[in-house]
Amino acid sequence: MSGRDWATLILLSIIWGGSFFFIEVAVGSVKPITLVLIRVSLAALALWLFLLARRQALALPNGAVSAFLILALLNNVLPFILFAWGQTQIASGLASILNATTPIWGVVVAHIFTKDERMTPAKVAGVLLGFGGVAVMIGADFLREIGTEVWAQIACLIATLCYALAGVFGRRFKAMGVPPVMVATGQLTAAALVTLPLVLLFEQPWQSTAPTGEAWASLVALALVCTAFAYILFFRLIASAGATNSLLVTFLIPITAILLGSAMLGEVLETRHFIGMALIGLGLAAIDGRLVRLSGLRRAA
Repeated sequence: MSGRDWATLILLSIIWGGSFFFIEVAVGSVKPITLVLIRVSLAALALWLFLLARRQALALPNGAVSAFLILALLNNVLPFILFAWGQTQIASGLASILNATTPIWGVVVAHIFTKDERMTPAKVAGVLLGFGGVAVMIGADFLREIGTEVWAQIACLIATLCYALAGVFGRRFKAMGVPPVMVATGQLTAAALVTLPLVLLFEQPWQSTAPTGEAWASLVALALVCTAFAYILFFRLIASAGATNSLLVTFLIPITAILLGSAMLGEVLETRHFIGMALIGLGLAAIDGRLVRLSGLRRAA
């Protein structure tokens, strides 16, 4: 990964680190599928306005429409609903631990479905180190919750598998010649069209109370920053760094969340936080290949 790729990965971790907080605020007064519909619809609208302002038409080469639909199901509809519902049952901290299993699925899925992102001992070791670092940082209190509210946790794990499948599937848009901003626009538009009938069928918004002001603020932040802008960055990263490396963002999310809490809220960093960060750093370096190349150069010297 280049320096630009790493910068994009860190920026994504900061943006998506806030999404668990915004979801937790919003689900207090918005039903899970309705939350997803508002999120993807506002994000899609923002991206369409962006394309119109730049006088760009959505690129639709052969197979793009069906690819947008599949990507929307894997990257938005299913995981967003599963995580939103899961967070009605479990804490956001535990949800972030489960979200950190995404690179584990990513290594496996990329090994099965790609030829240039095969599983290696370094990648496996890096993923395990990274996941261990996340668990250490979150702490024993949340780890004790593993095994409770089992269906909510299973829902979050299925969501992370969907993210891994979406990361690999999204690689095809580079070969189609569809730019990242148009991939994000097509995906989110398809997600809104799929989610609308689900809301009408299962949640009947006319029978629900209106979201609170805090919930609306969280929904707007989720849509514009954590979805529209973030997915442009994400698909650009997939095109330049590959699916496996792009999914490493889930390891960095807890780090940015804890550092932001320390800087802005005065929260105290504990020893476990530094140990966890060190483990995640080693894991990322192993997956990136720098440790392997460095040891090889030393042996050669």
